[in-house]
Formats: sequence, C-alpha cells, structure tokens
Amino acid sequence: MNHQNLVQQYIALWNEADASRRLALISTTFTPDATYTDPQMAGTGHQGLSDMIGAAQRQLPGLRFRLSDRPPEAHHGYLRFSWLLGPDEGPSLAGGTDVVELYGERMQRVVGFVDFAPAAE
Repeated sequence: MNHQNLVQQYIALWNEADASRRLALISTTFTPDATYTDPQMAGTGHQGLSDMIGAAQRQLPGLRFRLSDRPPEAHHGYLRFSWLLGPDEGPSLAGGTDVVELYGERMQRVVGFVDFAPAAE
C-alpha cells in the first residue's frame, strides 16, 4: 500500500468543495462505516463525513489543508501523519496530527489532534 497516496487523497477530499466529488473521494478513501473524531467535530459513514467536511469548509473560508513535510508513518494497521491549514499564500494558521486505523487499503477510523491553532476569543 502506498500510504503517501492515501494521505494525499485524504487531504484532497478535505479541500474538495463540490459535495459530489467529495463524496466520490470519500468512498474510495474510507470504509462505508468509517468514523472521524477530533476535538471540534465527529462524523460517521460516507455521507456523514462529507457533511462534516462541508460544514468545516463553511467555517474556514479561504483556508486549505496540506500535508506537513514529515512523511506519514505506518505500522500494524495504523497510520499517522501531520497536516497544516492556512491560505494558499502565507503562513499556516493551524496544524495537527491524525491517527488512522486502516482496514485493507482504506481508512476505518480517524482520530484527529490539533497541534496548534489561534487562541479562542
């Protein structure tokens, strides 16, 4: 399995604004009953994940996710990688680390952690 490609596809679906294209990416990246949980949100299943990501995009207009320079690490059916969030041009405003439980070549469960973000007002 090419973990770098899987993680790049994952980042692409977080940046996909078109709900139909996002759902298609989700269906090839996640198992049908996949879950995602982080400190601010959670989603289950393909449609639930797509709806959750669409809501996040509405809260973060003009910002895009990208992979950090550190390559993904994998062992024993788990995958870990770090991401950054910011405008296309300019510094990252937030960053985090996601830990993924794999099922075959797709993601079964994602637990996200925020490593840095602007302070809440």
